[in-house]
Amino acid sequence: MIRAVIFDLDNTLIDFLKMKRIAVEEAIDAMIDAGLDIPKKKALDILYKLYSENGLEDPKIFQKFLKKVTGKVDDKKLAYAIVAYRNARTGFLHPYPGTKRVLIKLKEKGLKLAIVSDAPKLKAWIRLVNMKIDDFFDVVVGLEDTGRLKPSRLPFRAALKKLGVKASECLMVGDRPSRDIKGARALGMKTCFAKYGYEGEVKVRSDFEIKEIGELGNVIK
Repeated sequence: MIRAVIFDLDNTLIDFLKMKRIAVEEAIDAMIDAGLDIPKKKALDILYKLYSENGLEDPKIFQKFLKKVTGKVDDKKLAYAIVAYRNARTGFLHPYPGTKRVLIKLKEKGLKLAIVSDAPKLKAWIRLVNMKIDDFFDVVVGLEDTGRLKPSRLPFRAALKKLGVKASECLMVGDRPSRDIKGARALGMKTCFAKYGYEGEVKVRSDFEIKEIGELGNVIK
């Protein structure tokens, strides 16, 4: 019997990559408006390469970008980038359609809900609060809780312990088979692949598969 559901956050509840793409383009446009002399496409190529090398959550990414492009960090251009990025991120940070309705149904069934994210815990909470779905979740496990990224079993174990349930009583919902599904299956959890958030090749089997978040209600009856 399922007593709890653990969700990944980015690209499972949030269309994170769409939000990130829009926010990054706004930041580049803002720096160019502030006097940065570089074609937009070239700037985007450089910035995305830095993201691939340093991770999508690197808090110093724009400093590294300016240092690479100009050899120094211009505070005014940096400020333009940060303000534009934050404004766009807030404006485009929305849950997938139907997310809140599904969460309400799960809570009505008496299920405990948790987030296991590779993002820092504060950033995870900020996203949940921005989307006004924070009150649905009993537990949030972020990177600093275990220091390990998925598919390590440690983040999942931490969530199970805080939820007070066994692995066999929990369903993991995530968009990355090699991280979310693999790690949860290794502990004996039921798994649900959020296909709508992933476009790559799937090599890890899941117990369930959904094409949109609204289908989760059919998985947990």
